[in-house]
Amino acid sequence: MRLLVFGGTGFLGLEITRQAQLAGDDVVGTFHTRVPASTGVDWRRVDIRRRDDVTALARQARPDVVVNAAYRQTDWATTADGGTHVALAAAAVGARLVHVSSDAVFSGTTASYDETRLPDPTTPYGAAKAAAETAIKGIDPTAIIARTSLIVGDGGSPHEEYVHALASGAVTGALFTDDVRCPGHVTDLAAALLELAASPYTGVHHVAGVDAVSRYELGVLIARRDGLDHTALPTGLRAATSLPGPIDVRLDCVRTQSRLTTRLRGAREFLVPSPT
Repeated sequence: MRLLVFGGTGFLGLEITRQAQLAGDDVVGTFHTRVPASTGVDWRRVDIRRRDDVTALARQARPDVVVNAAYRQTDWATTADGGTHVALAAAAVGARLVHVSSDAVFSGTTASYDETRLPDPTTPYGAAKAAAETAIKGIDPTAIIARTSLIVGDGGSPHEEYVHALASGAVTGALFTDDVRCPGHVTDLAAALLELAASPYTGVHHVAGVDAVSRYELGVLIARRDGLDHTALPTGLRAATSLPGPIDVRLDCVRTQSRLTTRLRGAREFLVPSPT
């Protein structure tokens, strides 16, 4: 395949480009400010808030598949409008679209969320993601909309970096014991997205880990894996703060997992320390 990956320099985007290259795919990746050090990718600068620029790039690249992993939590124009621009560009060149969405589209007022649940966001970021989903469904009903949760890796994710900073005392803060998500490993997510891209499936898919864990439990798992003192991690209750957004959001991925050969591991599995 020939892939065009928007947000190719992000944590997920880089893993998608890496796996696609290993599979022998031809990869074009986008960046906004700085070209990454990784080689073998045809890197192009683009601002997805500029619709004409996005369409022009798609026409130049002529991809078979377009993956949109670009977002900014505090910028509607990037997350909502940008997602729409990417969908329009993919449709203009007849490319398969895989759009990465988020569990932030849900309020957390339901025990768990499968793919049939309608978005009910409570934050501007969640609303932007939900707006992009709505636009994409209208532009290309055959597109894949992949909702995911927290993304962790073997180091380098924002969540892992925050745990290290808390454990060392470099920053102050707390890991909430009541804030629950379904973290997934970046390699699993990237592999699942590429598998969905090559599949006949359409519509919404939930791609996250099988374990529902609190931010604190996730932090403890990361600390133990990395040999940090997990007892140094400060705790707190999200419900006791004024922070906006849902507290407990659990994605049900059973239907999507049944369609994939890629196994969506849970945090309690992929964060187990390696034997010495």
